[in-house]
Amino acid sequence: MMMIINVKKQFFWTKIQKNLFVLLAVLAFAACSKKEPLQIASFQTLTGWGYTISNDNKILIKQSIIPVISEVKSFESEEDALKVANLVAEKLSQNISPSVTKNDLILLKIKL
Repeated sequence: MMMIINVKKQFFWTKIQKNLFVLLAVLAFAACSKKEPLQIASFQTLTGWGYTISNDNKILIKQSIIPVISEVKSFESEEDALKVANLVAEKLSQNISPSVTKNDLILLKIKL
């Protein structure tokens, strides 16, 4: 019986730590985005394109692969990379989580 309690406690603290990390990350990005507009840029990878999001000449996000898909591959075009970069920058400026979903990629018509 004691072991079950410890497992539940460990799960509870792990979940809190994950939620706290996400909250702190969002707050940090939100604080940065209020100072000046975020800058986005594309860059070429060995197999395609990626993007960066910067604030005050400091890179906040460097994404060289398409997020949330099971494959590890870059964006096929610069346009696709910049579409996702704009979405993430917009989410940051609205103080919401900058995570990208598969549905977001579909709505942006990103080639997977």
